[in-house]
Amino acid sequence: MNIITILQVAISAIIIVLILLQERGSGASGLFGNSEAGFYETRRGIEKWIFIATIILVVLFAGLSILNLIK
Repeated sequence: MNIITILQVAISAIIIVLILLQERGSGASGLFGNSEAGFYETRRGIEKWIFIATIILVVLFAGLSILNLIK
């Protein structure tokens, strides 16, 4: 296994943990007609940092995947 594959496995595990730490029920609730679908709430504190870290790691994972395809 090369270093890119090892990094992909480690980053994917961290992404899974970060996604599981995010607030439950906020994503699919609007699809099923929940009355709070129009309610907008800003992310604050640790919730905001978990969200930003998830986005950064997903972009990094995608970049490593493309790099792995090219190599």
